[in-house]
Amino acid sequence: MNIFRFAGDMTHLISILVLLLKIYATKSCSGISLKTQELYALVFLTRYLDLFTDFISVYNTIMKLVFIASSLAIVWCMRMHRVVRRSYDKDLDTFRHYFLILASLILALLVHEKFTFQEIFWAFSIYLEALAILPQLVLLQRSGNVDNLTGQYVFFLGAYRAFYILNWIYRYFTEQHCSRWIACVSGIVQTALYADFFYYYFISWKNNAKLQLPA
Repeated sequence: MNIFRFAGDMTHLISILVLLLKIYATKSCSGISLKTQELYALVFLTRYLDLFTDFISVYNTIMKLVFIASSLAIVWCMRMHRVVRRSYDKDLDTFRHYFLILASLILALLVHEKFTFQEIFWAFSIYLEALAILPQLVLLQRSGNVDNLTGQYVFFLGAYRAFYILNWIYRYFTEQHCSRWIACVSGIVQTALYADFFYYYFISWKNNAKLQLPA
């Protein structure tokens, strides 16, 4: 494992912890897109099918289980928790996320590295993850004001993908037969989707003001 992969895993883990902190400390999921969280749960469930077939390391296995369990826990809280679910911004979270699922599946069937069950679902999860943040960004843009924890959650998600791009580039030059170009290209697309958010996040941090996005 290289430093970029580790930094990516840690920023990803921090983003999840920030989101869980927001939900459990405030008993509120206001400003959080349930559709994005459901997409992430689907991403992890389809990407980590190799849990049943391959063992890489204890660290790798633990991280996979943590990402699956935490994503499902977040979805459960937003859907089922009797207090948290009341704060869900259903009227703002209207992005038709099933189109993203369909587009990612079609793309995975057409563009993949190997035509096997596991590789198709791996490619599907990569494509879907690149787009999964869209419902969240649309919700934030519609609401305008973004609380600090939600802003930090999205920021760390973007940082996670940026580190993973560096990870794939590093592995391309240092490892033989490492050609996960699908992950690298998708990561660049995903990071680009954060560009507008990063700009306003930096402005709010610089001015020590509350994050606000233009409607």
